[in-house]
Order: sequence, then C-alpha cells, then structure tokens
Amino acid sequence: PSAYRAFAQMVAVDARMNSDDEQWIRRELGAAETPEELVERAGHVLAKISRGLGIVVAPPIGTIIVAHLRFLLLPDQRVLAVVIAPGGTTRDKVLQTERRFSQRELDATAEYLNRQYSGSTLEAIREDLLARLATERERYDSQISAALELCDPRLLAPTPAPHVYVEGAAQVAAAPEFSEQAQLQELLTAIEEKHRLVALLNQCIDSPEPVHVQIGLEQMAASGANLALISAPFSVHEQSQGSLGVLGPARMQYERAITAVAYVARALSETMGKGGPQ
Repeated sequence: PSAYRAFAQMVAVDARMNSDDEQWIRRELGAAETPEELVERAGHVLAKISRGLGIVVAPPIGTIIVAHLRFLLLPDQRVLAVVIAPGGTTRDKVLQTERRFSQRELDATAEYLNRQYSGSTLEAIREDLLARLATERERYDSQISAALELCDPRLLAPTPAPHVYVEGAAQVAAAPEFSEQAQLQELLTAIEEKHRLVALLNQCIDSPEPVHVQIGLEQMAASGANLALISAPFSVHEQSQGSLGVLGPARMQYERAITAVAYVARALSETMGKGGPQ
C-alpha cells in the first residue's frame, strides 16, 4: 500500500486525460436528459474507465440548496413535499402532518418559502423560521407555523441515507485479488451496505486535494488492503452537493482513473450550475 500510495501521488501531479477518454465522457454525459440521468451516467462512466466501481453520492435532502419548493395534498391528507435544486435535481418526501392542510394553504406556504428562501438549504430555512417565530410571533404566526410544520424534522433528518448510485460491482468482484470466495463475499456485502461507501467518499469533501486518493481500505472490509479509492466532491454554486469516485484494485491505472474522477466532478458541477442537462 505504501508503494502504491507514493506512486499515485507522483502520478496525480502531472496526470493528463487522454483525448479519447475526454471525448467519450463528454458524449456520455451530454446525452443525459435529466439531472438524475446525468448522475447515473456519471457512475457508469467512472466504472467503465476504471474497470472498477463507479460511485456517486447525492447529499441528504436537508442539505440540498432549494431553488423551488412545492407541496401537494395527497388523497389520504398526507403531503408530498417536492424539493427542486438549482441544477434541476428533484427530491421528494411524503409527510404525515398533525394538522390538515388544504391545497390552497399548501400553495400559499410554498409561495412564501420560495419568495423568502430560494438559494437556502432546508436546514437553514427551518432555523430561520424558528428565529422569526420567536421574534415576530403575532405578525407571522400563522404563515410561519404552517411553514415550520411542512419543513418537518423528518424531512430534514440526517438519518435517511443519501442517494447512492453504484455501477460496476461485477468488475471489482472479477479482480484476481478477490479470487477467494470468502473475500469476494465480504467485499460484495460491504458494497451492498452503502453507508460504508458514503462514509469513505465523505472524507474527500474535507480533503485539501481536489482529488483524494486512498489506498488500503481495511475499515471497509478485511480484504480492503487490496483496494484503492479515488474520489472528489462536486458542487453547485460553490455549495457542496455530493461526492463521487472509483473503487477498485490497488493495481488500477491511476492516471486514467484520477483524470476521469476530476473531469466528471467538474462536469457535474458545471452542468448542475447551469440548470442541468438542456
């Protein structure tokens, strides 16, 4: 692992993407018609180029920057909250509210939130609503109370796992490093438990390097000593939106994998920042 780590650091300094990879990645990502398809294609591209696992982690719903909110009344009186991010990515959550809302009330609350808080995260919106309720209770009590209930903690809770897109598990499983059945089973179990992948990729968000290289992943599985993770964050309007990377055998082609991860992270940030695929 130490030798691979030194080699990867040396490669990262002067890594250059070859033109064939760049053109192919551009075509693949450019064919996406929705933000969700763009993220799925990003995972496919990373898996294909690295011959390993391509991973894209979208953030928990509470940390998403809100471009637009909608609330829809369902027949059983529950409320469907729809959150649209600046890049066009849509996330939704069904809420069981204590009070009964009419669709008219829901529309008025959504209009208020969109007018006041577009560009904020749901967590920040709730904090500000609580502060306003404390200082402007009589004037805003009804409107803010409705908004607070619809920005329910269950919608913002960090416990639900972020969306994780994974491609290429079969390629990793086929690597000679995992020829033993017990090692292979342990690795596939670790991949299936996506929270382990999320924890690994989240480390790259706080890393000072634009692309984070980690070799030897014993915390993921006992056979993880033979694994390497190359990861990078992506963002929209300078706000972190998630992370992506490739997971594969330590003997992978580092220059190709490093440049692909950096390129795809930059492409996601730029495309989402412009409003998603056109």
